[in-house]
Amino acid sequence: MKTVRLTMAQALVRYLCNQRIRNDGEDQPLFAGVFGIFGHGNVTCLSEALEAVQDILPTWRGQNEQSMALAAIGFAKARRRRQIMVAASSIGPGAANMVTAAAAAHANRLPVLLLAGDVFASRIPDPVLQQVEHFGDPSLTVTDAFKAVTRYWDRIARPEQILGSLPQAVATMLDPADCGPTFLALCQDTQGEIYDYPERFFEPRYHEIRRQRPDRREIAAALALLRQAKRPLILAGGGVHYAGAGERLAAFAAKHRIPVAETIAGRGVLRHEHPMNAGPLGVIGSSSANALAAEADVVLAIGTRLQDFTTGSWTVFQAPDVKLIAVNAARFDAVKHLALAVVGDADEALADLEAGFAGYAAPEGWSRRAASLYGEWNGVIDTHTKASNTDLPSYAQVVGAVNRQAGEKDRVLTAAGGLPGELTKNWKVKSPGTFDCEFGFSCMGYEIAGGWGAKMATPDAEVIVMVGDGSYLLMNSDIYSSVLTGHKLIVVLCDNAGFAVINRLQNFKGVPSFNNLLQDCRIKSLVRVDFAKHAEAMGALAEHVHSIADLEGALQRAKAADRTTVIVIDTDPSTWTPGDAWWDVGVPAESNRDSVRQAAADHALGKRKQRIGV
Repeated sequence: MKTVRLTMAQALVRYLCNQRIRNDGEDQPLFAGVFGIFGHGNVTCLSEALEAVQDILPTWRGQNEQSMALAAIGFAKARRRRQIMVAASSIGPGAANMVTAAAAAHANRLPVLLLAGDVFASRIPDPVLQQVEHFGDPSLTVTDAFKAVTRYWDRIARPEQILGSLPQAVATMLDPADCGPTFLALCQDTQGEIYDYPERFFEPRYHEIRRQRPDRREIAAALALLRQAKRPLILAGGGVHYAGAGERLAAFAAKHRIPVAETIAGRGVLRHEHPMNAGPLGVIGSSSANALAAEADVVLAIGTRLQDFTTGSWTVFQAPDVKLIAVNAARFDAVKHLALAVVGDADEALADLEAGFAGYAAPEGWSRRAASLYGEWNGVIDTHTKASNTDLPSYAQVVGAVNRQAGEKDRVLTAAGGLPGELTKNWKVKSPGTFDCEFGFSCMGYEIAGGWGAKMATPDAEVIVMVGDGSYLLMNSDIYSSVLTGHKLIVVLCDNAGFAVINRLQNFKGVPSFNNLLQDCRIKSLVRVDFAKHAEAMGALAEHVHSIADLEGALQRAKAADRTTVIVIDTDPSTWTPGDAWWDVGVPAESNRDSVRQAAADHALGKRKQRIGV
């Protein structure tokens, strides 16, 4: 057997460089690059290996370990899980910073390879700099925290261990059923140790995403249910995007006159004008989709994990005899809530359903009702997004202005706060796959970092980041990253002086405003941040506008600009678009406040609508 002598770090990097993937017949690198911040736990060995291959596997320096891992998530999402970025940190706080991003990737079923330096395998220098010691378990380190938030975890304490670990990590990230972040803890001494690796370990490996065909019996059972449906509803989730099943679903729905509601992750499966589009479903959904869900007798849920914001904490499906069919590559998701499980690829499942569904169409009265409700919902959108002469524009008006200026292929992106609801409800999708609302983990800070990664993945489209002042203050340094690297973003910053949507929830449940809006916090004086100057200090173009008309002009200038532009606009903290479903959230069962007791009573009424199973 021929071997090649390399350090463990050199071998790891060489292996990554030789992984390829076929996307629609095109041969591409599986690993498109590395986001890295070097410290003593990886700068002497891993950086040496990465420097040597920087023209093959480019390394991009982040400003924060969490944000660079979030950028990797934004990249993976935009590439529909077909290419992967690596995020590499040193040990201790650098590694710990990535835990939040790992959780976001885990919740969203997105592939990211996380590499973190670790303590010495020999333990001779213990305790090393940034080592957290556990008195009763010397093997426990900061990197063990990743076990809770990754699909695959390993600690590399011997150089030969990567021979088994790296193929397993790659297989996990490419498995539609098990996809998620993988993590390798790299002991510092092991990174530099020499080993004679088999040459064939580094031969180019060509990967293709598995498309599992559903069991024929499951398809037959699903067809039997669907054929009986008088009020069928399709629920399109993020898995439709990742399976590339959007076109097939759109044709299937149109042919059989079945309305389609979208989850938050599934937004953008259909164009806004598609005749079977019923709008987004759930807590931050549309009145049209929520009304149809309440009446549906058969729900065909495709590629969704059925999160509480989608199901209204299991209150949106109200028909006594409603049946749920769940098509999902992951068995775990397919069997939830007593669903009839169809385990397999969304595109393959739809093809199999179509083959046995000839002659069926939903009753015309049902499809007419769906169209009527959606028309009413579009009237709500138009009313709320229309520009007005109010002193402070609403989120919806800002969303409407950005939507009007967005190109057909431009990608819009948000994550936490009030914008997910306002964007999910009011954005009119012009081209499938151009909408990204990270709401699997609703991770504050994803917005700008994820935008940086998304721009790398879609260089020919404008990436429009919509962010609130709260998330901006939490994590904004990748404005600087985007300027340094030339990955231009358009950042629209809505400043409502605090965490307004949480203040809304607080008030809705009877609690007075407290510690959310800046004016209700323990402060000496209310000082507003000059966000435009802050962005300019990081090299971006920036302007502060005060009206919707000015915003639209600024957007036109931003699109013509040669670098990242931040547009700041003050927004109303108390005006929201209607359409919501009920949401289960903890409410005090006892309180001295009448408003809280009333909220608890109202909440109890809502809980009576919850279904245990479907």
